[in-house]
Amino acid sequence: MSVRSTSDAILERLLSLHPKRIDLVLGRIERLLAQLGHPERRLPPVVHVAGTNGKGSVCAFSRAILEAQGLRAHVYISPHLVRFHERIRISGKLIGEDELSDVLDECERVNAGEPITYFEITTAAALLAFSRHPADALVLEVGLGGKYDATNVIARPRVCVITPVGLDHQEFLGASLADIAAEKAGIIKPGVPIVVGPQDDVPRDGITRRADALGAPLSMFGQDFFAHQEHGRMVYQDEHGLLDLPLPRLVGRHQIENAAVAIAAMRQSGWGSEAAIEKGLRSVEWPARMQRLTRGPLVELAPKSAEVWLDGGHNPHCAAAVARTMADFEERAEKPLYLICGMLKTKDAEGFLAAFRGLVRHVATVGIEGEAASRGAGELYDAARAVGLDASPAEDLDDAMMQVAAWARARPHEGPPRILICGSLYLAGRVLAENG
Repeated sequence: MSVRSTSDAILERLLSLHPKRIDLVLGRIERLLAQLGHPERRLPPVVHVAGTNGKGSVCAFSRAILEAQGLRAHVYISPHLVRFHERIRISGKLIGEDELSDVLDECERVNAGEPITYFEITTAAALLAFSRHPADALVLEVGLGGKYDATNVIARPRVCVITPVGLDHQEFLGASLADIAAEKAGIIKPGVPIVVGPQDDVPRDGITRRADALGAPLSMFGQDFFAHQEHGRMVYQDEHGLLDLPLPRLVGRHQIENAAVAIAAMRQSGWGSEAAIEKGLRSVEWPARMQRLTRGPLVELAPKSAEVWLDGGHNPHCAAAVARTMADFEERAEKPLYLICGMLKTKDAEGFLAAFRGLVRHVATVGIEGEAASRGAGELYDAARAVGLDASPAEDLDDAMMQVAAWARARPHEGPPRILICGSLYLAGRVLAENG
């Protein structure tokens, strides 16, 4: 029996407990948590993070700062990239196979076949595991939305966070920014501080109204705290003063904003000395967010001296941030940009790809192996062509990289290319798994 087989078998069974993959209500997880003895009431102080974009990065920065201060931090994220164990981090370490199997088995047994979604029952298992290990903090990432998300069972977090809100998951959260912002604002609790990242006017107004109605102290990026890059450093300022910090280890201008949100949340919570913040910015890790790939079979197929980057962003807002980063790279060192892109059918492919107009030479489109909801390479090719990008469909990742290599070889005067693999966290997970 393989190391992963026990938990994998349980997870596969859990998929059959509810006919819908996503069904946003709280009643089912509240029932199961009650049957488990309310583990959600036996947790360390919670940093609850919602938003459309950047919430994973904010969780990563928060964890890095907490650990840099010598604190024990549990972390819950989703989805995972390669193994389910990535979702549950206990005091700095990924949950072990034996413990994961035990808590999943206990939740399955106590649930006794009642309808419950995969995310709900696995979230209950995570909370059960966290409740059994003392820690100083729990960084808890919302799965989808906020108001009816399975993580929204914490009565009084230490601090709530809402990162930038954009259009995504409209089939579940509503068609407008106002609707989506209202769902995200559902994590706000009476009297609990709420830290809010950069927002368009519509979500900002909705979040502010909700915070005011509940008497939740509000700290807003660009109003109550600020951050920018200056002379190769990050400058952060809030009511407590100004910090001169190193640039975050995570790449891109948007990561300065994400880091600022995490710093604000830590300072609101009474954590995060200047030394811990500085160390956290230098040490933070977050795979598949503008991650440079330097080795592995896929990289070996790239042209010599090529840069290969990986990012799991999957909506137009993410694409705009990544495109800005690519433009910044181009200003510092000119290289022809090629995309290898795979996306799900539920995502706005044309809106995503349009962000790269004027930047990219060619797009190789791929289907995402093993994902039933993946767009076909031909369908994604049509989307790229529709927004004016030169493109070609590829059979798989290897074929896509070989196509890019052929394009680059045909233009030796342009020099080694810069290659960005993008469009989906599921694609990113496949890349990391295949690339070792």
